[in-house]
Amino acid sequence: MTATEPGGPGERGRPARDDAHDDASLAELGYRPELKRTLGNFHTFAAGVSYISILTGTFQLFYFGVAFGGPAYWWSWPMVFAGQLMVALCFCELAARYPVAGSIYNWAKQLGGPHVGWLGGWMMMTATMVTLSAVALAYQITLPRIDDWFQFIGDGTGKNDAAANAVLLGSVLVLFTTAVNAFGVKLMARINSAGVFIELIAAIALIILLAAHLTRGPGSALTQTYGLGTGQHLGYLGAFLTASLASAYVMYGFDTASSLGEESRNPARNAPRAILRALVASFVIGGLILLFALLAVPDLHAEQLTTGGLQYVVLTVLGSTVGEIVLWCVVIAITVCALAVHTAGIRLMFAMARDNNLPAGSALARVNPRFQTPVVPAVVIGVVAVAILVLNVNQPQIFSVITSIAIIMIYLAYLAVTLPMLVQRLRGRWKPAEGRFSLGRWGLPINLLAVLWGTAMAINLAWPRPDVYNATGPQHWYLRWGAFLFIGVVAGAGFAYYWFVQRHRTGVLEEHRAERQPTGSLDE
Repeated sequence: MTATEPGGPGERGRPARDDAHDDASLAELGYRPELKRTLGNFHTFAAGVSYISILTGTFQLFYFGVAFGGPAYWWSWPMVFAGQLMVALCFCELAARYPVAGSIYNWAKQLGGPHVGWLGGWMMMTATMVTLSAVALAYQITLPRIDDWFQFIGDGTGKNDAAANAVLLGSVLVLFTTAVNAFGVKLMARINSAGVFIELIAAIALIILLAAHLTRGPGSALTQTYGLGTGQHLGYLGAFLTASLASAYVMYGFDTASSLGEESRNPARNAPRAILRALVASFVIGGLILLFALLAVPDLHAEQLTTGGLQYVVLTVLGSTVGEIVLWCVVIAITVCALAVHTAGIRLMFAMARDNNLPAGSALARVNPRFQTPVVPAVVIGVVAVAILVLNVNQPQIFSVITSIAIIMIYLAYLAVTLPMLVQRLRGRWKPAEGRFSLGRWGLPINLLAVLWGTAMAINLAWPRPDVYNATGPQHWYLRWGAFLFIGVVAGAGFAYYWFVQRHRTGVLEEHRAERQPTGSLDE
């Protein structure tokens, strides 16, 4: 046996004893190391970046922000970043102390006890499967804009042509992410890292190209509201809060960098850095793309801004040839985003199943000896995601409601971590990992801001706006109140199952249990 093993990009090698130290940390939580540690610094950073996926989110939601808030909606981007940064900083402390798969579930369990952990994990897992479907639908927004050939069903003018074609394209993408994840984390990491590298290069190139075609200054663009909010109770603030969803829908998923903790080298040190780097890089690059798009578009009042979105801006400003090259890069970004979302969902399902907190836990938590990855969760999540996609064929409005609700559930899952963490701080029981990332005396105010932000944004996301939850067709009360109804059903039914059935079986499965049992859990 050699003294060192190869690392990921940016690592020449790493002493094997360090891997043993990471495995010992995992044993402290009660788990036997089963997943192979092959991921380096760039791999974990790329996982966080690809989940956030600036090109996917901005190209998918730019039209929404402009339609409901005008160009001035841009200010929601730094607002959401500031709030999510508070959450990310809390996660950095947790990633340094608990570098474990299924981070949200395990963190909530350690901080709030098994019941809070299960509910947080359940909400996050359900939301992740819906999010995978939503990301897969983004193919429909981009591919037919590149070439009509990608409109396989109808010509795009029929009532359900776009929705049905979106299901077809999305299903192909989900099949791809399922296969890649089933073949192991190393293949996933290579594809993901290559895709993120292309995405970052394309995003920077897009910023430069847009900056070279500026037609106005920020003073005239970032104050333009289109007169939206006139006559509303809150005026433009109400319109801005609606438009801010376009930013809130993008800037999450940075915790993926820590969810791969059992497959990363030195995760207690690298995961916090990856979380912050992924969020900050996404904020800077995404903010500049949105800004320069608004400054470069020839007509700031063009109706196509609210229908064609960034795709329209790119093709109009840069021309068809360069524009299509950029759109192909967006397709790559969508692909690796779906791959990262699927990967994060697998680790979460594996972590919950390993604690026997899901039906058929032993099968879901089984690590394939050949590919050294949980294959069954990859298939289950893929099948569920395709089934959710089918909802979009004849009921696209219902799907949009469910997609919006999935984002709320992720914000609530984050709250299931930050709120118990705040309680532990107030009780004087929270201790960051010694010698690792720590917020020090800033921990309490940052944690408090993270909880306040998460609560406020969850309420904003769930507010029964007809523009969001019943945008077309006849008005239905159950669609407008869909967030409260759907989340109530998912959380209530799920927790009822856990309380009456699964909690009596919970406990680390024998085949996954470490010889040394965990000590010092915060809920003890």
